[in-house]
Formats: sequence, C-alpha cells, structure tokens
Amino acid sequence: MNLSYTITAEELKARLDAGEKPLIIDVREPEEVAAGMIPGAIHLPMGQIPQRLDEIPREGEVIFVCRSSHRSGQVCDYLSMLGFEKPVNMTGGMLAWSQLP
Repeated sequence: MNLSYTITAEELKARLDAGEKPLIIDVREPEEVAAGMIPGAIHLPMGQIPQRLDEIPREGEVIFVCRSSHRSGQVCDYLSMLGFEKPVNMTGGMLAWSQLP
C-alpha cells in the first residue's frame, strides 16, 4: 500500500537551486549522515520518529530522505496512515542525490 507522494533527486535539487526551502527530513542513522546530508535537511533517525511525531508538521509538504528511498518510503506510508497531509519520499535516496551533476 503506497499512499505517499514522491519527488526525484533532480526535482528536489532544482527546487533548492531555485531558492525554495522545503522541509527535508533525513531518516538515516547517525553514521550514515556523517558522510553528508542535503543542505538544510534535518536529521531525524527512522527509529525515533514514533517518539518525535510532534516535531513533524502534520500539514503541508515534508520531504523524507534515506540511503535508497526504502526507509523513507516506509516513514511516508506510516505518516500517511497517521493522517499527515503530504509526506513525500525522495526516490533513489542519497544514492541518487550523490549521482547528480
């Protein structure tokens, strides 16, 4: 069951390059984000999300990122089921982001 919205790494980069400041949450583990994050992203490890739901806006777009987009997709589905308005999964994750020119 996939209820979530998606965005590609290319689309997100174009929006950032255009000066947009979307809310981006990186759900990878600390040792993964140590290798680099998307500029402006907030680090919120997947395992902490149920305890930290109050830190995620229920209305509007929130873009979630992980290494390959599998975990961020699970987070988006979970938040959709809880009634969050627009969780967005960045397809391809940081693997796709790292391939951008």
